[in-house]
Amino acid sequence: MEESRELEFIDQAKPVENKVDETTRRSFLAKVSGIAAITAMAPTAFARNFIDKYDPDGPLARYPNPDIVGLDKRFKYKLGNTPIVRLYRGTMWAEGCAWSGVGRYLVWSDIPANEQLRWCEEDGHVGRNFHHPSGNSNGNTFDYQGRQVSFEHGTRRVGRYELDGSYTVLADKAGGKGLNAPNDGAAHPDGWYYFTDPGYGGLMNYEGERLNTGSPQPIQKEAVYRIDAPGKVEKVTDEPFKPNGLCFSPDFKKVYIADTGLSHYPNAKSVIWVYDLDGKKLKNGKVFASMEMDGKVGFADGIRCDEDGNVWAAMGWVGDGYDGVHVFAPDGTRIGQIRMPEIIGNLCFGGSKRNRLFMAGSTSLYAIYVETRGGTLT
Repeated sequence: MEESRELEFIDQAKPVENKVDETTRRSFLAKVSGIAAITAMAPTAFARNFIDKYDPDGPLARYPNPDIVGLDKRFKYKLGNTPIVRLYRGTMWAEGCAWSGVGRYLVWSDIPANEQLRWCEEDGHVGRNFHHPSGNSNGNTFDYQGRQVSFEHGTRRVGRYELDGSYTVLADKAGGKGLNAPNDGAAHPDGWYYFTDPGYGGLMNYEGERLNTGSPQPIQKEAVYRIDAPGKVEKVTDEPFKPNGLCFSPDFKKVYIADTGLSHYPNAKSVIWVYDLDGKKLKNGKVFASMEMDGKVGFADGIRCDEDGNVWAAMGWVGDGYDGVHVFAPDGTRIGQIRMPEIIGNLCFGGSKRNRLFMAGSTSLYAIYVETRGGTLT
């Protein structure tokens, strides 16, 4: 199957100048024939219908894109003549998409490289080292004052980049103990924030600083917290085993939390939780959706709601046909899917009309236009 990945990128319109003997040629043709047969039998196995701005001679996109899949009549967001575009390639592990409406740029994290990158809408250029060092930041968001908030593995804190260029530590401890490794979060219009603290960045030097606790819990029980002001932090739930991605519903009456605890806890389930928002607190937590599909179980990482209340989840750790983006209706039914060639770690809606879905895909940044808009600012 790995050979099929490579052969798929061959452009048969170009002459091959390498000399090969007849045996090699026959072997090659046999492999191609086998791949064609496999592809015909299982057309959903490959996700390659995208335009790569860093490989203009690569495969072309086909309209309508077969990798955007409607699973339910409620999935009405596919456009017939828009491609998936790879905007950038070269990160080690891409995460933390967030859109600045005023700046008209996307910021995202390369966690192992300890930097944040910026893609600018006006000309598509990418600037590395937008923030470097970044504290091995994972998630990013913008609040309703236009300030960037980052959730940092390496420094084990939540930080805010102020409008005057200074930096404020919003949270670095809770309950008298240090945080594990903040992962993701979201801003409320009233001026406070939620964030998750699953601790992955404290388990390895690759994404932060390994703490050598010998436990999936680097310092304290994984939890979700609220920040009311710098240093004023309160736990709101520790029900999810490892709370990861988090987002508000468009009306700010619900909070969705991705749980990736199955990575370390055998009795955990790979699910997205939903809670009612009661003032600043959470109540009535329940499982919103399972990440199992066709007998395979992966993980939902970053999540966002669109204006209709659907949850768009960055998915991965299974392979072709699963990795990408899964879309869930407000009742938890999986209604659509975008199959991608890499694990998608995070996503957000952005662009001038907030109708472009940006996807942080392991080594790349992708984008596609959809017929909906983000339900919240980032």
